[in-house]
Amino acid sequence: MSNSLKVFIDIIVLIALYATVFLNKWKAKGKTELLINSLMYIYISLVLYVTLMPIITSLPFIFNHPYTPMNIIPFDDYFSGRGDTVRQILLNVIMMIPFGFLLPVAKKQSISSCLFRTFLFSLGIELIQPLINGFRSADITDLITNTMGGLLGYMLYLVFKPLINKIMTHLHTS
Repeated sequence: MSNSLKVFIDIIVLIALYATVFLNKWKAKGKTELLINSLMYIYISLVLYVTLMPIITSLPFIFNHPYTPMNIIPFDDYFSGRGDTVRQILLNVIMMIPFGFLLPVAKKQSISSCLFRTFLFSLGIELIQPLINGFRSADITDLITNTMGGLLGYMLYLVFKPLINKIMTHLHTS
């Protein structure tokens, strides 16, 4: 089975999950909740696409390869000059900015709560990646840079909070 078909199966499942579980629940709470939660769902789906897919077709084979332990030396690749680490660091930070921004919009969060949830989301991804296939590994640097991305996203949320509140008020009244 081609990788594209495997990823397509995951996307179909995500769409079905949205349509059968979340859409009506969020729609019942109003347009604003539907919009915000749908944006967060789409964002998380895209992160899963980039970091973990294909998932479903990989499940029967998660124990068919050795689990590579997490690299626990922060920024080891960078300091050792391996690979395109600067690009990877920037992409990890950028990837999690929307999470740090959207989470407090979707669900009121303090900065510490948002950082903790960003950390947990990233940790989940990092721990699952080596299970999906034997070519992926978990890295403490990714965990750190993802969490920093969530922090930047939260800071952007704070900057744009007055505008967000204005938009939310407008959506609630229309």
